[in-house]
Amino acid sequence: MLKKIAQPWGWYLLAVVVFILDQWSKAAVVASLDYNSPLVLTSFFNFTLLHNPGAAFSFLSDAGGWQRWFFTAIAAVFSVAIIIWLARLPKSRWLESMALGFILGGAVGNLYDRVVLGHVIDFIVVHYKDSYFPAFNLADSAICFGAFWLIVDMLFNAKETAADKAGKGDGHA
Repeated sequence: MLKKIAQPWGWYLLAVVVFILDQWSKAAVVASLDYNSPLVLTSFFNFTLLHNPGAAFSFLSDAGGWQRWFFTAIAAVFSVAIIIWLARLPKSRWLESMALGFILGGAVGNLYDRVVLGHVIDFIVVHYKDSYFPAFNLADSAICFGAFWLIVDMLFNAKETAADKAGKGDGHA
């Protein structure tokens, strides 16, 4: 089914779906939970509404405020780069395109939070006893999922990539 999407607009649509699901999940958590009050789901998993003014793993979260615009600029530049990258990919590069669609949707989801709220809403918490993995959200999950498939594509489709670079791939345009 994913091979049938093939046109850039299909991957942009995937990014929009990821964005909508991310924003919907964040709105549901904000409406349902008090800040920093866990909703325990299992012994190793809970939902806890948290605000992250930094980047991944709360990097630079206590930097004084300038990081909001720094990470906003980085996310905006990378989002535009991914939009262009997707438009230029040949149809045969569907796995790479899918991966970029997930990354783009997640990046825009967190970018939206940062611009509108000044922080990213995180709520998924995984832990073992008292060892906690940093909280994350669906946008972060989509970015990781996309990055995983991008790496898989780079590792296992090197011959196809070389053929595309040699001009043997079928492009969108």
